[in-house]
Amino acid sequence: MYVPTHFAPDDDDVHELLSRNAAADLVTAGPDGLEATMLPFVYDRERRTLEGHFARNNDHWRHADGREALVIVRGPDSYVTPNWYASKAEHGRVVPTWNYVVAHVHGTVTVHDDVAWLDGLVRRLTDHHEGLRPNPWSVDDAPATFVAGQLRAIVGVEVAISRVEAKFKLSQNRPEADVDGVIEGLRADGDERGAAAVQAHRP
Repeated sequence: MYVPTHFAPDDDDVHELLSRNAAADLVTAGPDGLEATMLPFVYDRERRTLEGHFARNNDHWRHADGREALVIVRGPDSYVTPNWYASKAEHGRVVPTWNYVVAHVHGTVTVHDDVAWLDGLVRRLTDHHEGLRPNPWSVDDAPATFVAGQLRAIVGVEVAISRVEAKFKLSQNRPEADVDGVIEGLRADGDERGAAAVQAHRP
């Protein structure tokens, strides 16, 4: 990944992105070429893994075990119009661009077709997404026989992370007045997430 110095995040930013995000694209090479599936993942910082699951009917898992993988994790992204830049009025030498946050996670895939492993994963995924809700749903809220059937319908996947390349392109290369304009413009467009990302990473 091409990462200019001003768009290079620190390790804590990368770990926050991987911890916060809910789903990502898993890409591996299969017998017919590249295969990609968007999957729910849980990041384990200590073990340096991403853990998720396929639908059993998705043949991608049958070709992924033991393979090198690329997991594309995305954060907020936003179109940026030159009209938001103070520089436009000063000299006009501005063009549109795209702000974005992305991490390319490289690693090796292990497939888990084990009910106990899957049960633990599903509970971690559920806790990750339900934990801050006022009335969180629990796996135990569903009948045990129903849960058992659902677990038989999925296959686990674990990516052992070998390296992470990340880029946080959030207007850090623009003058301060242009950054202010981007934040105001994104908020006016209702893109509060994009505005907050620019604000958090301004130089």
